[in-house]
Amino acid sequence: MITNKYKIRASIIFLLFCIIYVMIAFNLYFIQIRHTNFYMQLGAQQYNVTRTQAPPRAPIYDRTGAHPLAVNQDCVSAFILPNAVESPDTLYPFLQEHFPQAYEHILQHKHKHFMYVKRKLTKEQQKLICNHNITDIHFLSEPHRFYPIEAAAPIVGLTDIDNNGLVGIELSCNKQLAGTPTTFCLEKDARSGQFYFKKETKVTGEHGTPITLTINNDLQFLAHEAVKKTVEQFGAQEGCAIVMNPKNGEIVAMVSYPHFDPNNIEHIDIDTTRNHVISDAYERGSVFKIFTALAALEEGAVQIDELIDCKNARTTYIDGRKINTWKAQGAIPFKDVIALSNNIGIAIVAKRLDDLLYEHYTKLGFGEKTGIQLPGEHKGFLNPPWEWSKQSIISLSYGYEVSSTILQLARAFCVIANGGYLVTPQIIMNRNAPPHDNKQLYRTETLGIIKEILEHTTQQGTTRYARIPGYRIMSKTGTANLLVNGIYQNNKNLYTCAGIVEQGTYSRVIVTCIKESTRKNVFASTVAAPLFRIIAQHAIIHDRIV
Repeated sequence: MITNKYKIRASIIFLLFCIIYVMIAFNLYFIQIRHTNFYMQLGAQQYNVTRTQAPPRAPIYDRTGAHPLAVNQDCVSAFILPNAVESPDTLYPFLQEHFPQAYEHILQHKHKHFMYVKRKLTKEQQKLICNHNITDIHFLSEPHRFYPIEAAAPIVGLTDIDNNGLVGIELSCNKQLAGTPTTFCLEKDARSGQFYFKKETKVTGEHGTPITLTINNDLQFLAHEAVKKTVEQFGAQEGCAIVMNPKNGEIVAMVSYPHFDPNNIEHIDIDTTRNHVISDAYERGSVFKIFTALAALEEGAVQIDELIDCKNARTTYIDGRKINTWKAQGAIPFKDVIALSNNIGIAIVAKRLDDLLYEHYTKLGFGEKTGIQLPGEHKGFLNPPWEWSKQSIISLSYGYEVSSTILQLARAFCVIANGGYLVTPQIIMNRNAPPHDNKQLYRTETLGIIKEILEHTTQQGTTRYARIPGYRIMSKTGTANLLVNGIYQNNKNLYTCAGIVEQGTYSRVIVTCIKESTRKNVFASTVAAPLFRIIAQHAIIHDRIV
């Protein structure tokens, strides 16, 4: 009887072990065979960690390569671990008082693993946190962009808090500067999460490529200071200037004022991030008379010394359209029509051209983008013949019904300066780029006459304040009324001076512009022309031209 009971118990125990064995085998079958992929992925999540590391952002240099315009610096940021706060009674009141945005954020996201309190802390903010000894706030070092030359900000641009380009070269060349990140796969201790056993590179990144601009650091600063001083002296809204090499289109200086401080992103007025040299297109007035003259001379519609009857009046009518000019003149040589900036005389000559004037404006690049490697370029406007009224040919002759940027104006003057070739403006150094188009747009004889007229205008005409003794200065000014709500405002003006500086083989095109002076009785000849002279002097001295 005892033996039978022993056998029954042994059988039951054996059966239980068999059932357990079957269950284990069945479970192992599901784990290792049926659901192997699931558990492999689960294990990988515990042991394998993927990390992405971005390379340092590449620097930006001026044309010499010796002066950085954008570099990397380490900054200090503060962060907390909301789901692991140890002293909320100390942390929350501190955040509420000194970092209210972070306080509101942590109240809404208490279960997050990581949260920034503030990035790019100032020295004062770092000291504040340290003095309060808030143990839940931790510091980390992050790379950020630093811009040594504030005057170059409208060109270089800036990046956001994560080092992504926002404006300027930083935006247009963002991929080139940022490079590509490297992706690592790490095997770690699943329990502590602190020890790494294996590191494998899954995707190999590339460092960003440095960029060298065509601008000269020193001349950029000097031109900026000159524009700033003129804007302040005349109580103007804004000012800009450009210095360009007409032989290859390289921009040596490009100033837009007021500008922004790229190292203080929190207090930037978005309007100041615009580069007015390329983004603002305006009707520029009498400076366009030189292009009407260029077209008329090229087409044989006028001769340099031909007498043009300017009606000896300040107001007259042509084809029933009223024309005003600043000073009454009678019959004067054509070169004096330009030098003395007579609206009546230039309109009479433009009538001989009719829609050929539009073709020449188009040939000079007006109404289209220049192709510069900067974002935000305006293409301007050129009224086509099929949209003309009786007034249009008259208006076009002295710079209305055509709007241009300062860059477009400078490129058109490059055609006069370099022998008749259209250049593509260059802001990024590229020594392999062709200097200009191969097609000569104007005859050498025509360009020689235009230069003579421009020089005559500078010596004896409206741009005499642009003269520099010992150098060949060829310039033209324009004072234009600004259009506001469809009405031209006599008290809101744009003052422009464009011209060429020559000495031997040396040549530079310079354009200056000042917008809306609060002073009375000022003209481009007294505002923009003196600014032209100052910047030209800086360029000559800097380039050691004697």
